[in-house]
Amino acid sequence: MIEKYVKNGTLRIGWRDFPYFGQESVNAALAARAAQEQGKFWEYHEILYNNQKSMNSGAFSDENLGKFAREAGLDMEKFEADINSGKYEAAVNEDFQEGQGRGVTGTPTFFINGEALVGAQPAEVFEKAIEKAAEEAEDG
Repeated sequence: MIEKYVKNGTLRIGWRDFPYFGQESVNAALAARAAQEQGKFWEYHEILYNNQKSMNSGAFSDENLGKFAREAGLDMEKFEADINSGKYEAAVNEDFQEGQGRGVTGTPTFFINGEALVGAQPAEVFEKAIEKAAEEAEDG
């Protein structure tokens, strides 16, 4: 998708937090934003994704979030200070509220020109939606 659509400007990818599994989800979202502060969002995101377990099972405990940060090569002092500062809480909450307002009930949910694609989908589904949106943009 990046090679085919993002690089030529057809598609812009944006990320929103939707921590609907409770406090552990919120903590993971805050930690991912702290990782982004150090330019390592996707590295941290991948570690979170590979270590998720059942809802609020302790997989995203403070101890594990720190372990994942070390694994991602983050500056731990800055990471912990950023999380503890509270500076991401409003943004994470705003993303969550926006998602609820748009009818999101779970992840992953994707929007292509306002049309929701829910759940993991084959690449062809995304390509069809992107091509349709691109055609509509050219016609409009």
